[in-house]
Amino acid sequence: MAEKLRLIKKYPNRRLYDTQTSTYITLVDVKSLVLEHQEFQVVDAKTGDDLTRSILMQIILEEEAGGSPMFTSDLLSQMIRFYGNAMQGMMGKYLEGNIKAFSGMQAKLKDQARTLYGDKAVPSGDLWAQFLNFQGPAMQNMMSAYMEQSQTVFQQMQEQIQGQTRNLFSGFQFPGVKPPADEKIKK
Repeated sequence: MAEKLRLIKKYPNRRLYDTQTSTYITLVDVKSLVLEHQEFQVVDAKTGDDLTRSILMQIILEEEAGGSPMFTSDLLSQMIRFYGNAMQGMMGKYLEGNIKAFSGMQAKLKDQARTLYGDKAVPSGDLWAQFLNFQGPAMQNMMSAYMEQSQTVFQQMQEQIQGQTRNLFSGFQFPGVKPPADEKIKK
């Protein structure tokens, strides 16, 4: 039987109330739910608005402010530039797909580690760190190649969309927009 979606209410005093356990919880507790792959939804107790994304963003912000951030300033700047851009929706799907692919690779590595070292290798942070240190250069090369290939595919997709858009609108003359030199409209 499918587990019911866990409901968390956020009150005006900024407190989070877990309706399943009938207790107040913190962002750390919500992070634990995420790490445990538990399905939940955070709603505003007064309006019923869905606040799940904003709570998840808060958790990411706290993680980024702590010890070692995952996102560079350059990456964050690039992401901000996509907001309001025609490619915004595609970028979200693209990032989501890449993260799912990365998670799949991580799961395969854990399975390989379990096969090589037994069940004791996966739970132990020390053994997992040793495995990653040993496999680090290979993983880095694999991820670099994947990211380069992914970037190339994304650029090709963007060029195709631009070409299709250019072809679609080539018959229309827009005020204040000069056609490219090779496509000048004859008068």
